[in-house]
Amino acid sequence: MSVVDPVGNLSILSTMTRDGQRQAGASAANGESLQVAARDIETIFRLERVRLIAGLARHVGDISLAEDLAQEALLAALGVWPRTGTPPNPGGWLMTTAKRRAVDLWRRRRMMARHEAALTHDIETDRRDAHAAIEARLDDAIGDERLSLIFTACHPLLSRDQRTALTLKIIAGLTTEEIARAFLTQDTTVAQRIVRAKKILRDADVAFEVPLGEDRAARLGSVLEVIYLIFNEGYAASRGEDLIRPQLCQEAMRLGRILVGLAPEEAEAHGLLALMELQASRFKARVAADGRALTLETQNRGLWDRLLIQRGLAGLAVVRRLKSEDGVYALQAALAAVHARATTFADTDWALSASLYDRLLALTPSPVVALNRAVAHAMAFGPEMGLRLLEEIADAPQLADYPPYHAAKGDFLFRLGRMAEARSAFEQAALLSGNDAERAFLLGRVQACK
Repeated sequence: MSVVDPVGNLSILSTMTRDGQRQAGASAANGESLQVAARDIETIFRLERVRLIAGLARHVGDISLAEDLAQEALLAALGVWPRTGTPPNPGGWLMTTAKRRAVDLWRRRRMMARHEAALTHDIETDRRDAHAAIEARLDDAIGDERLSLIFTACHPLLSRDQRTALTLKIIAGLTTEEIARAFLTQDTTVAQRIVRAKKILRDADVAFEVPLGEDRAARLGSVLEVIYLIFNEGYAASRGEDLIRPQLCQEAMRLGRILVGLAPEEAEAHGLLALMELQASRFKARVAADGRALTLETQNRGLWDRLLIQRGLAGLAVVRRLKSEDGVYALQAALAAVHARATTFADTDWALSASLYDRLLALTPSPVVALNRAVAHAMAFGPEMGLRLLEEIADAPQLADYPPYHAAKGDFLFRLGRMAEARSAFEQAALLSGNDAERAFLLGRVQACK
């Protein structure tokens, strides 16, 4: 009977209404509980995702298949865990479930018997010792599957662009759009690189492991570059509401520390780790309580992490000991150290910064490095100098839709009192920005141009 049925007794209707409200409340509470469970499961999956894909890829020899199996394990968890609760070892549960899916797949295909036997053995082992057996079998000499996957994705069979795009997609979990912004290229181009890279690795039956000796050294440069790009996307998120994605930065620094342990005499590994630590030291000061982005000039330097600064400066000392201060990452770490050593914004040695950028641009000519060099020269020698240097790179196609280029131009014009031109440049930068916090900051600069 409906609660609006005119035949029904008022007291019955009242009771039914109260009962319905209780049932509806219980149903809503149950729904909310399931929603919370789903969010928790997805959080666990994000934490385990890379390790899961890396472990699976080592067995199935196919990154795309490993991704599919990982997604199937997630769907299984979403169906089971809200009823049974989260297992004591969720990562092991996901891995075992994904391996079972692989066994089922191969049984249907009636092939790859060797893989089936190996995975079946893993599942039986899991039952005896669910918490430790899988991780023990999957660990390699370094003890980190994510690093193994990076080295595999940086195989010499792949082009530089393919290596970087694939690793950013798999390890950092970046979208093709985010990777395209890091490369200053088109989304479709990045997507094609990733598809081709997966096919090349699959067709060549490449082993998913960390290489040894000369093979490892040959891939180290590509691995450093990928870790650098992961950190950069976390440090200045190209998309979304947040200016910073700390989880990406933390993952990049963790991998950097593993690399330093793996190659203690590799100066650029120390340089990259020093750079990341010095940049990360400013995290707490980069965003105001209301979410606004804060520039170096307006940051509270008392919030800078002194321990990370000490670690970064110690890493630079190692670079000097190894007599390799002109490396790409060593120079960038030295640039970060200029700010770390300045107790106030006014104390910043902009002339030193400009000199370091001169050396960096000579080593790695690129529009983005040239843009940052223009900013440093503008701070050291005046905004007119900055504008002259921007004019030299104004025709670079990579900068046409690059928000920092227009923002820098707006800042130089603002400091020269050319408010109408500055306003136009800031408006263009805000229009191009895909990050909410960055866009709000740029719109604030627009309003200041009066």
